[in-house]
Amino acid sequence: MDFNDQGATLLFALLSILLVVWLLKNKPVRKGRLPPGPPALPILGSLFHVNVKSPHKSLIKLSEQYGPIFTVWFGTYPAVVLCGFEAIKEALIERGHDFNSRYLLPALQKVSEGYGVVSSSGERWKQLRRFSLSTLRNFGMGKKGIEERIQEEAKFLVAEFRNKKENPFNPDFLLRCAASNIICSIVFGDRFEYEDKEFLTFLEMIAENGRILSGPWIQMYNNFPKLMDLLPGPHKKIFQNVADLSTFLNKSIQSHRESLQQDFSRDYIDSFLIKIDEEKHKPDSEFNDKNLLMSAMNLFLAGTETTSTTMQWGLQILAKYPHIQEKIYREIEEVVGSCRCPAVEDRAKMPYTDAVIHEVQRFIDLVPMNLPHMATNDIEFRGYLIPKGTFVIPVLSSVLKGREQWQVPESFNPNHFLDENGCFKNSESFMAFSAGKRKCLGESLARMELFLFLTTLIQNFVFHPVLDREDIDISSSLSGLLRIPHMYKFCAISR
Repeated sequence: MDFNDQGATLLFALLSILLVVWLLKNKPVRKGRLPPGPPALPILGSLFHVNVKSPHKSLIKLSEQYGPIFTVWFGTYPAVVLCGFEAIKEALIERGHDFNSRYLLPALQKVSEGYGVVSSSGERWKQLRRFSLSTLRNFGMGKKGIEERIQEEAKFLVAEFRNKKENPFNPDFLLRCAASNIICSIVFGDRFEYEDKEFLTFLEMIAENGRILSGPWIQMYNNFPKLMDLLPGPHKKIFQNVADLSTFLNKSIQSHRESLQQDFSRDYIDSFLIKIDEEKHKPDSEFNDKNLLMSAMNLFLAGTETTSTTMQWGLQILAKYPHIQEKIYREIEEVVGSCRCPAVEDRAKMPYTDAVIHEVQRFIDLVPMNLPHMATNDIEFRGYLIPKGTFVIPVLSSVLKGREQWQVPESFNPNHFLDENGCFKNSESFMAFSAGKRKCLGESLARMELFLFLTTLIQNFVFHPVLDREDIDISSSLSGLLRIPHMYKFCAISR
């Protein structure tokens, strides 16, 4: 366990003193026939077997000793870890009904209380997912309407890049604005100007939460929530940010409620409010104010952070490897030219570009341990009995970086997605959006955004790094819930 950070060291020392109290009050209860795993200490569990800076790497290393399914203990509760393509495919796809519940880690429980399409399980999740998928499609997800909206936003993004006048800048915030505006147009029915101070404040909150959720403090909170509630630290900032975001969203919901027309839905919030009214007499309806707030927040956060972070990684990789950047540009010139914007239909004629974007997603391994799953029932799985309610971790990183699936898994190589004739080839092991029934709701939207934003930027600019290309580190700076890239400045040179 690597605690180089002085604050984390102090935190661990304080916890060590207080853990004696927990030892007397909390004893882990072993149920079922859980798979074996590394030795666990009382209260601390398997903490010393997990590197807080790269927990997914620790779990993959443990799988080399204990196999594709094993148990680790996070404090006083067990987690069944799934590693490798076969085990994860069997659990999430072939037996998805057994593993499609959401385990509420203490931080997630405190934030959501089990409401919203991302955090819910059972009938609540089924109703919200069915509604959300249908509504997102109604507002153009995967269709021409949203494609035109992304193309329009790409033009705003290009204009902002041109305003930098080829001076060095960090594109992170502009990419976040662009990605967020797409989901905002679906959820709120409108986009925000890039200079809107309130919008920028909330985007910074989203980015800050992403950094904290990917660091050691939130991991300690999830292990020892009651103790951590008593201690200061960055984990407290997450809950304040979520409270502020909730206030912002509730203002928008109230504005929608006041101007709502029952026969005309402008966006996701309108559609949800109409559904609340339609089902107000159904006692088992999950359409209520709490689920509206959390579902809108889920879409807003997920639709902003994951896509923008992927684009940030993508530009860094392309700046590091100019020959890849130039090859994409030549393909754009051949298929699209310079007189029109790239379109989704162009992707089928641009196999190299498509391969690069897929390889970016595979290589960056954005959500290495997936979002937490839970056993829906008592499950007999590969000779073990996993009790209902058990925390399940499908380590997506073990698939996206699996030696059996990829020729050079730790290297960036677009040939992973190209056949011998240079044609695009997909892979069953491409699980960047997870797999099965809990697969990302906005996958088709994210795919469209990544292709249109990145090709439009490369069509208009050459990206030069400020420092030597050899010094660009394309490993993560933080790795927890998300893998966060190092931040660099680039010059966007107009073509």
